[in-house]
Amino acid sequence: MPSVTVVPHDVRAEARTGESVVDALRRAGWRSPYRCRRGGCGACKARLVEGRVRYAHPVADSVLDAAERAAGLCLPCRAEPVTDVVVDLGPAPLRAVLVSTALADEEGR
Repeated sequence: MPSVTVVPHDVRAEARTGESVVDALRRAGWRSPYRCRRGGCGACKARLVEGRVRYAHPVADSVLDAAERAAGLCLPCRAEPVTDVVVDLGPAPLRAVLVSTALADEEGR
């Protein structure tokens, strides 16, 4: 399974086959910025620092155009890791949504 690492938050999750970056993070107890979760709004747009992703379903150029892709941007709500990936969410908050994750985060684990 490819891993998903989110910077600058230093969070890591494993992605199952066919699972998007957002879904892998959610399953691991984290909520990253998104709205529609289907690649239609661009709210989750982030920089793909390392690795490769694929889109099982086409993404509209109006949401993520060729120049943005060439500049290393991706849509984590639709991007499925092909290799281990590092995604930069920038200053956007990444929140723990599972109690066990939140406690581990507070304890510095």
